[in-house]
Amino acid sequence: MSRILEKYGQTDEIVLWKDYRVSKNPEIRSYLVEKYSPLVKHVAGRVAIGMPQNVEFDDLVSYGVFGLLDAIEKFDPAREIKFKTYAMTRIRGSIFDELRSVDWIPRSIRQKAKQLEQIIGMLENKEGQTVEDEAIAKELGVSVEELSSLLTKISGTSLVSLNDIWFLGDENDEVSFMETLESPANMNPDVIIEKEEVKNVIVEAIKTLPEKEKKVIVLYYYEDLTLKEIGEVLEVTESRISQLHTKAVMRLRSKLGKVKSVVTKK
Repeated sequence: MSRILEKYGQTDEIVLWKDYRVSKNPEIRSYLVEKYSPLVKHVAGRVAIGMPQNVEFDDLVSYGVFGLLDAIEKFDPAREIKFKTYAMTRIRGSIFDELRSVDWIPRSIRQKAKQLEQIIGMLENKEGQTVEDEAIAKELGVSVEELSSLLTKISGTSLVSLNDIWFLGDENDEVSFMETLESPANMNPDVIIEKEEVKNVIVEAIKTLPEKEKKVIVLYYYEDLTLKEIGEVLEVTESRISQLHTKAVMRLRSKLGKVKSVVTKK
């Protein structure tokens, strides 16, 4: 590491990245891993806050390491994006990919989440607007209090929902929800256009959310606040924020699911 610091310490890090892109020098790679490894714990820590107790922090960190390594290998300094921003997206995505693969959410909870999402989608299609808790609870055949309890139980399922992978373009390029916020200049033009279409749909879908749910989505996904921090900003409990987040994600998934099927068929 000292040799790398001696050589690049006084230069712009862009030079180091460009050299690594060409040489794949293991010393540079080790330096980059050590320098940016704190990002893994940072992202894992924020993800852990919204997870059930059976999800271990150390497991999240180990999942995130793969994301950091992937980010280092794929980062292109020519893109107009900071490595830290790029790496955090990759780390978060890696953590959620692993969580999906180990299927940490009980089947009964998944079934309830799917049922609730379908009901919200059905009601909002029928009414042509967002529906209140009373209408959702009535359709489910439960009280509003029981609906709130259900939302709390299934809240963990929604934390990975907006990181689902989309497939776009003739080459079946992968793109996650968060990656629709940037359109790299060196990407296939057709894919860029489709990503812009997806981005516009996401923005419009978020605009239709009730005000509090909209704020939760923006603060959680765009401002990187935890659910607890959002609760402090909006002056409500963390549990209430978790419920708002779950409902918002279900509304968005219902709206975006239709668009996803249309885009995939293009």
